[in-house]
Amino acid sequence: MGTLSTLWQEHRTLVVFFIVLIVVIPFLIFYLSKARKEHPKGLVAAALSNMGERFGYYIMNAVLVLFICSKFGLSDGTSGLIFGVFYFLIYVLALPGGIIADRTQNYKKTIISGIIVMALGYGLLSIPVFSDGGNTMSWPFILAMVALLLIACGNGLFKGNLQAIVGQLYDDFEAEAAKEGPEALAAAKEKRDSGFQIFYVFINIGGVIAPFVAPLIRDWWLKTKDLVYNADLPRLCHKFIMGNMEGNDMDNLNALSQTFSGATENLADFCQNYLHVYNTGVHYSFIVSVVAMLISLAIFVAVRNKLPNPVKKEKASVQEYTEAERQADAKEIKQRMMALYAVLGIAVFFWLSFHQNAQSLSIFARDFVITDQAKGGLPPEILQFINPFFVIVLTPIIMWIFASLARKGKEVSTPKKIALGMFIAACAYIFLIIIAVVHNYPSGNEFKALSEVEKEGMKTGPWVMIVTYFFLTVAELFISPLGLSFVSKIAPRHMVGMCQGLWLSATAIGNLLIFLGVRMLNSFPHQWMTWGVFALICLVSMSIMLGMLKWLEKVAK
Repeated sequence: MGTLSTLWQEHRTLVVFFIVLIVVIPFLIFYLSKARKEHPKGLVAAALSNMGERFGYYIMNAVLVLFICSKFGLSDGTSGLIFGVFYFLIYVLALPGGIIADRTQNYKKTIISGIIVMALGYGLLSIPVFSDGGNTMSWPFILAMVALLLIACGNGLFKGNLQAIVGQLYDDFEAEAAKEGPEALAAAKEKRDSGFQIFYVFINIGGVIAPFVAPLIRDWWLKTKDLVYNADLPRLCHKFIMGNMEGNDMDNLNALSQTFSGATENLADFCQNYLHVYNTGVHYSFIVSVVAMLISLAIFVAVRNKLPNPVKKEKASVQEYTEAERQADAKEIKQRMMALYAVLGIAVFFWLSFHQNAQSLSIFARDFVITDQAKGGLPPEILQFINPFFVIVLTPIIMWIFASLARKGKEVSTPKKIALGMFIAACAYIFLIIIAVVHNYPSGNEFKALSEVEKEGMKTGPWVMIVTYFFLTVAELFISPLGLSFVSKIAPRHMVGMCQGLWLSATAIGNLLIFLGVRMLNSFPHQWMTWGVFALICLVSMSIMLGMLKWLEKVAK
């Protein structure tokens, strides 16, 4: 028992990783079996290729905001703004990426180009370069921004085009089934939604493992230099080097550094060394992202000849939909587009609220949640695994619930599910409001100025993040895949590509605004006010959705 206790205390991150892996493996086998038996043959290959790419991406995504803070000494707000712009580009560049594939009529080469460009971006991020001068706008900072731009451009070439290939798989699947009769065709059409859900789950299998990579490599590298992880030390080291110490900062730095030999004799050298070692470990984690990209590339190249080309679908679609039909259905098209824009407006606010998991919720986890493993905590980056873990575990349950309701004649419409999803998202922030009020949490800036003893006394356990991500994940499963389904249902036949692009653009706008969460968390006098804003956004969006419910259901029929 003593050995197990020691293992848990000293290697908590590794233990949690293996526990998660053990739970996820049976689900992975289940989804693989289901995909092979009931779905087109190319689905597994496309999903595995996407899983590799997403694994590399989520390694970077889990640490990016905190890494920008620790590497360049930027404020939480500035780091959040950089991340928001990057996240905006990730989605909005899918539009030109799709246009390139359309015009070249070669989706597969576009996808391969995207993977190579992303691998180059991760390669640049993996280089541990530092500047002796000011960190802001130094050449290492510019190099990091170029790397992020390459990743965003590569993702734009990759993301939407692989999804288009998966869509073509099901078009061909349904065409083959139609030859066998109406019943076979109906059965084939029912597979599309579950197929995309399986594809979505594989994304999250990469996402559930990836957040462990950077902390494990960083902590290993720190250990080789006789150092250990501390969430607050990078900020304090930067402030000491720049001469911006205030309040209890100096006392806190002395208290945290005195456990390291030689730190108190030369605090300046200690701060420089700690930042160098700490960030070098994170840099090395991006090497795994490069490897993941190469694996994704190898899988896709190996199976590309067995995958269809979406261009064929577009040509057929144009032939089916004549100019006369477009003019006759002009009124219906207008109604459909109005309904689409209404849902897109709701989607903007959902993604603004949901993607706080990589913004204000990461900052909250760093500052207000116990991160010291010896005290029962986990590094804040690792908590990013909770969302994809819940996606993998909860997807079959939610699918079963909706299927059971449909069999009983109580099918829930897609607009109603989206409205319910906004309510569930609001519950996540209502829960955080309660936590903030109970603990009397101040603003982030005020909290940082407290002494280490006061801060430790106010911190909460990782269970708070587990409950929060549970609500947000259920909301995601009600909105994200179902939103795509709604767009495919409501989009006019000659505008399907553009409508999918509009959905991605709505996501991009929501992502661009997520930096506001960090600004509010650090500046509002009481933390509950920040979570109150997001709860209000979700509840107002839900109310608007319910107000439009009958109209949306009518248009979607």
